[in-house]
This record gives sequence, structure tokens and C-alpha cells, in this order.
Amino acid sequence: MVAVSITSDVPVTLVGGGVLGEGDVKLALSHAPTLVAADGGAGPALRSGHEIQAVIGDFDSIDPADRDRIPPERLFPIQEQDSTDFDKALRHISAPLVLAVGFLGARIYHELAALNTLVTCPEPPCILIGTTDVIFHLPRRVALAMAAGDRVSLFPLAEVTGRSTGLAWPIDGLVFSPWARIGTSNRATGPVEIETDGPGLLAVLPRRALTRAIDALVPRP
Repeated sequence: MVAVSITSDVPVTLVGGGVLGEGDVKLALSHAPTLVAADGGAGPALRSGHEIQAVIGDFDSIDPADRDRIPPERLFPIQEQDSTDFDKALRHISAPLVLAVGFLGARIYHELAALNTLVTCPEPPCILIGTTDVIFHLPRRVALAMAAGDRVSLFPLAEVTGRSTGLAWPIDGLVFSPWARIGTSNRATGPVEIETDGPGLLAVLPRRALTRAIDALVPRP
């Protein structure tokens, strides 16, 4: 078992070193007040003006000047090159939810690696926040408070089946697969419920649906 580096009772904002839109960190922190950086994400995290609780990664991209500004006990170097910094960070966070910014919109292979990590590291649940979309790995059952006409795209990274209510094109009886049928550009007819028979199905929602995605993954008490 991998040792946990940061434990939080509240959702965590994880900042990467990729493209960050204006207001991305502020948006994430409004829902996830504990701030953690993945390696080079320490720079934009520091520039956000908020206190960093931890930096996790192999430390091959963090600026030395940024590293010097962070207390040594909050630095968690992981010296292996078989996984990305996003993967390393998720595996070392224990929290109800992670909101990740700075992992979409840059190099396409970094984006693909981040999507892969959503499936291979399903705990803690994580939502990637991009310029226009939010992306997360669907749990076995999820209820989304969508409105009629909202875009609900589904993309498989493994062969997976399931059932749905509230989608214009129900998924019942379909076999999704990255090398066959995918489910992009579906839309809601109202509140959506999706049940899957296994892991591997990503949901891609409009960015404005972030709060609804959060409520679906971490229901309010």
C-alpha cells in the first residue's frame, strides 16, 4: 500500500503545471479549500496567493525558487518515473474529493495521461476542470441534477455497459469501448441517473455543471 502524504477532511484543490485559465484556482478553492500542488504546479499555486499544504511529485519541473519558498515538511518527493505527477499526487491524497486544475488544455499526451489516471486511480474521486468542460470517472451509480438540453458526453477507456435515465439516447443494452462505440454529444432530458457494470466510463459535462458534478460525487449531508 502507498503511504498517504496529505489527509484532508474537506475536498482538495490540486494544481498542475499545465494551462490554467483565469480564475481556475479560485473556482476550485471555492469548493475545495485545501491546496496541494503536483510538482511544477507549485508555481501557479504560490502565485494564487494561497497557502500550499503539500507539493507532491518527482520534482523534475518545480522551479528551485518556488521550492525554496515552501517549508521542507510540506515537500513530498517521489523518486520514480513510471507514473505522472498527477498520478503520484492522487495516490498520495486522502480526501472526500479532488478538484484538479492545470491538467487539461496543454499537450495532448498530458491530457490523455490525466484521463487514464482518472480510471486507474478511482480513489479519491477527482474532477478535472478545463476551460469548457469538467471530466470525471463515473462511479457505479451516479445521479446528476442536469437540465433538459445539457450536454452529457460519455467516453469509455475500457469496455463497459450500463443503464441510464434522463438521457436523450439511453445507454441500456449498449457496449461502450474505446475501439468501438463511444457516447459523446448525448444530452439530458432532465435529471440524469447512470449505472455502470464496471469501471472505465468518463463523463464530460459543461464547466458550468461543476457544482452538480461535485454534488453527484460527494452528496451533501
